[in-house]
Amino acid sequence: MNLYTLSWPLLLMGASVPTFAQEPQPLMGKPIHGLTLMQQQLYEEGLVKFSTPLAEAEGLGPIFNEVSCISCHNQPAVGGSSTRRVTRFGIAAASGSPFNPLAGLGGTLLQDQSLDVACREFVPSVADHVILRATPAVFGAGLIEAIPDVDILAAQAAQPIALQGTPRYVQPIENPAGPMLLGRFGWKGGVSTVESFSIDASLNEMGLTSPFAQTENAPNGNMVLLASCDTVADPEDHADPSGFTLTQRFTHFQRYLAAPPQTPRSGMAGEALFDQVGCADCHMGSFTTGTVSEAALSGVQIHPYSDFLLHDMGALGDGVVDGIATESIMMTRPLWGLAHRTALLHDGRTTGAAFDGLIDMAVAEHGGQGDASRVAYQALGVADRALVADFLASLGRAEFDWDTDNDLTEFDWFFLEPLMTGPLPAVPLTADDPGALCDVDQDGDFDLVEFGKLQRVWTAQ
Repeated sequence: MNLYTLSWPLLLMGASVPTFAQEPQPLMGKPIHGLTLMQQQLYEEGLVKFSTPLAEAEGLGPIFNEVSCISCHNQPAVGGSSTRRVTRFGIAAASGSPFNPLAGLGGTLLQDQSLDVACREFVPSVADHVILRATPAVFGAGLIEAIPDVDILAAQAAQPIALQGTPRYVQPIENPAGPMLLGRFGWKGGVSTVESFSIDASLNEMGLTSPFAQTENAPNGNMVLLASCDTVADPEDHADPSGFTLTQRFTHFQRYLAAPPQTPRSGMAGEALFDQVGCADCHMGSFTTGTVSEAALSGVQIHPYSDFLLHDMGALGDGVVDGIATESIMMTRPLWGLAHRTALLHDGRTTGAAFDGLIDMAVAEHGGQGDASRVAYQALGVADRALVADFLASLGRAEFDWDTDNDLTEFDWFFLEPLMTGPLPAVPLTADDPGALCDVDQDGDFDLVEFGKLQRVWTAQ
């Protein structure tokens, strides 16, 4: 029996499906609930631009890493992470000499593709420190930007002294004369706004110059070579007939992307253990956005599981210096969406295992300020570590998505149908029961209320 044939007998029985304020969370890659028609249109137009390859005449290159935003942000949906890694390089600090980013030789980011092979960049032979960096997802980026700086600072003040993070203030690229803001994007917190992220990534990953980033990257710093390879006048990003540049279009899409879902939304035993071992001291579960120009982004409680602060991670650091973020310093990564990652940490080093194995490996890499939590987590019994993994597997899982693939199909329904309890089951569902995947209103059952919500999500796909 499929989802649609099941609905008919229920309707024929005159079943009434009441409405509830709490609706299923958007699948990843979908927009935030509550956008205006204009904001929805900006999201959709931004999605098209985010997904469309950039042509040379539009400003691609001459050196770059990928031809479109979606090339790096596509898993499990547009705006996500990917298996793409970029290369960072420099000369490691030694004998009193600080880290050398080799800026004059094109450091620290390698652009590994080019329009002309004669302009192809390479890792300089003098570089003795070379690392990979994974692609971060941008889901919920507008909501993260909307967290008031004062709330992040209040969270810092509440942290145990030994674990207290450091705020990083950075200048928004699009507002060079304005106030510095708390960085909250990037592996080292070097970006403070969604628009800055779009401008920076457009230039450094695709070679697109724009009004606030007008200078091309020269292949290994060679300006003569750049002059011979760059065929489009800078800045290359011009306003379209609606008055928006490409980087602004990219910003619209990212700004209105929904946060990753979390199912169940609260109450799992593993989260209590996550708190108990100290993970939540840095991977903080909850913030509320401030008042911004869009009502849909204002006053929203979100659960990113990050403090958006810098921490000394010991040997887990990437060895690169970026502003005040020195070699061992990294920004706490948001954990929302974690369920869809097949490789963890900044370089994707933890891979090739089932999800619980990935978690064990990632925690084992934590050092510095994360060391005490690592020890406490590893002291848990096997069953308790499994509970923590179950909780972390809820971060990014949508309601009704049995196989955690960010899509609802007959395969999901095959497993969900036996979980229907009807109202007032003899034993109410708990957050750790399989049926909690369907208990949208968290009233302890999977009944016709949720079934109606499942139908709406299914057809909305």
